[in-house]
Amino acid sequence: MKTLVIGTRASKLALQQTHWVARRIGELAPEVSLEVRTIVTHGDVDADTPLPALGGKGAFTQEIEAALLQGRIQMAVHSLKDLPTELPAGLVIGATPERGDARDALISREGRALAELPAGAVVGTSSLRRSAQLLALRPDLRIAPLRGNVDTRLRKLEEGMYDAIVLAVAGLARLGLAGRITEHLAPEVMLPAPGQGALAVEARADDGETLALLAAALEHPATRAAVTAERALLTALGGGCHLPIAAYGEVAPGTGVLRLRGLIAAADGRRSVRGEIGGPAADAARLGAALAEELLGRGGREIMAQ
Repeated sequence: MKTLVIGTRASKLALQQTHWVARRIGELAPEVSLEVRTIVTHGDVDADTPLPALGGKGAFTQEIEAALLQGRIQMAVHSLKDLPTELPAGLVIGATPERGDARDALISREGRALAELPAGAVVGTSSLRRSAQLLALRPDLRIAPLRGNVDTRLRKLEEGMYDAIVLAVAGLARLGLAGRITEHLAPEVMLPAPGQGALAVEARADDGETLALLAAALEHPATRAAVTAERALLTALGGGCHLPIAAYGEVAPGTGVLRLRGLIAAADGRRSVRGEIGGPAADAARLGAALAEELLGRGGREIMAQ
């Protein structure tokens, strides 16, 4: 029996996502033996430094990608928003499963929605995208850094370090914690991060057998188109975790038409530019790049130069 090793981070959420992927593959190819192997990344080791200062998204992927390139694992499961837009030579995204809920969630200690938080309330997030949009809506809020896995972040909230925190809806749902959500923040209120709610299964570009298996078991074309457009916008803006950039794509069912919304904001939330574009899902990358150029031309370039 052939054995395929799947690499992942060791957090509860990462393991849950990886075992879900393994079950899907096992349903299609029961003759394949699947082994899950946890790999510690430097982003896991340093749970205190704000993510932008830690080196951005690659903080959670570099060690896993090294294991892929060395042949110690055959595939890796990532939260797509953690995966840099530029992959190491020789690696590709082999599958993008159907996306979960892409929205952000507010969890408050006293069950208050965003509009109901008292003046000066402390909201925990280390995301520049989230903090900029929060301050645009509520400039009176105090934003405080928040790192750690989901359980750690919830514990810090319960201990009174924050009045509220913002997390991804999809991660909470996958951990069975959706009941903790105080308010689902609509994209009109808080536009998600590129790739938020989606998974990426990474593999070696020359491993045709594994890539074929991933495509058959997991690939969701509408999700692929949406996140391709989002990541193309991010690439065109030169973004990572260092700038408040948001993007959210949706393919209308049965139409093949992609709608992409994008945002560039100043870190303090005082200035922002939003836009959207639509077109064939097959042109996802072009649409993402085109929306990026539009945002830059409408003031985004000046915001990014601040």
